[in-house]
Amino acid sequence: MISRLSLFATFALLTSVTGAIAAEKPFSQEAFAAAQGAGKGIVVHVYAPWCPTCRAQEPILHKLEADPKFSGVESFRVDFDSQKDAVKSLKARNQSTIIVFKGAQEVGRSAGETSEKAITELVGKAL
Repeated sequence: MISRLSLFATFALLTSVTGAIAAEKPFSQEAFAAAQGAGKGIVVHVYAPWCPTCRAQEPILHKLEADPKFSGVESFRVDFDSQKDAVKSLKARNQSTIIVFKGAQEVGRSAGETSEKAITELVGKAL
């Protein structure tokens, strides 16, 4: 228990020092609309826990979320199985879809991409 607490404290300290953004937030239409209205860069990851491609994308996205370069970018996760309305409104046909916005404008999208270089380039469009 003490080691878990120490690990958490260390992570919290590193996050505050590097200015890294929080991990993907669960998608809600209200939070998404607020981020769009504020003109923020936004990354939406349409994810399913059973999807091996989604699991391959996850550490890449988490690495980018921890990069101070992306500190102003909001990151949301849409559950492909339980958030069908959001999946439909985002016009995501598959899980493992990553959609990037600058404010209200979609600036990039990929489905099934697992290349770190390609995902980094895609997320960079949010800046």
